[in-house]
Amino acid sequence: MIVTFTANPSLDRTVALPGPLARGEVQRALSVRQESGGKGVNVSRALVASGLESLAVLPGADSDPVLTGLREQAVPFISLPIDEPLRTNVALTEPGGVTTKINEPGPVLAADQQEALIKLLLESSRGASWVVLAGSLPPGFPENFYAVVARRIREAGNGTAPLIAVDSSGAPLAASLTDAGTSGDGTGSGATTPGSGKPDLLKPNAEELAELAAAAGFAPATGDELEADPAAAAAAAAAVVRSGVGAVLATLGSKGAVLVTADGAWLATHPPVAAVSTVGAGDSALAGYLLAHGRGSAPADCLRQAVAHGAAAASLPGSTVPAVHQTTPDAVTITALRKD
Repeated sequence: MIVTFTANPSLDRTVALPGPLARGEVQRALSVRQESGGKGVNVSRALVASGLESLAVLPGADSDPVLTGLREQAVPFISLPIDEPLRTNVALTEPGGVTTKINEPGPVLAADQQEALIKLLLESSRGASWVVLAGSLPPGFPENFYAVVARRIREAGNGTAPLIAVDSSGAPLAASLTDAGTSGDGTGSGATTPGSGKPDLLKPNAEELAELAAAAGFAPATGDELEADPAAAAAAAAAVVRSGVGAVLATLGSKGAVLVTADGAWLATHPPVAAVSTVGAGDSALAGYLLAHGRGSAPADCLRQAVAHGAAAASLPGSTVPAVHQTTPDAVTITALRKD
């Protein structure tokens, strides 16, 4: 089973526009979709759609629309009851898939609620193969929250802890590199030191990879530069792996994705798709990777399924997630890259 943890879930509303976004003007929507969201929630939705067992752990009142939506989609979840409503995020999509997102900050959770949420995750992740820590953090959470949670999962597992993936941004993502006392072997196989806060897998986009690589001592580069140059993206990801992270799966938009472990680096590309909405495409890519990993696939084939899932998600409306039968892994081209 794969457990996902979403500290700041959301009700995702996607508004499809008939043309380019016109600032300061009145525009009429073509359609509006509403789905339970948040990065970890989206990963669980994609896994369940493909027949894989997954459990979403999140805060939220029993009557909150986010939890109601999960019930309607038959996505298993366990929640920490809170009084405040969960946030609503709005995505504006233009023809061709250009997406503008407006994300609310989310409810404030007190220190005792944060601790209760961690304990709920620890209880729920016993026996899991992976735990995915994903998304932004609500106001008031410490920046190193995911590193602390990863460390506690490993301490509770006493040598049998699940593998840990992190998909976040900004300070919570950077903290994945600054956790002290870690000496992972870089294989993404769960060999990180017990008690370590560094993940077995990081899933940044190009912009986030640029920030991580700079923190790891890699020559400064912008997200646009890394997205345009997969070889440079692989070198940047390799710097992150050398810092003690097990593996890096970096999504590069329409350029595909790179996967870097201690043993190799690969680029995966998919033929162009008619993009409808990019909301949740990265989350679907992570789900595709985990799906293939659970089947025992080699790293390059895990990357293949990740890119197939991401491409399929981009071709669907709103934050709709694809099932595995809607993906085309045979269309993905894999190229081995140098890591440095």
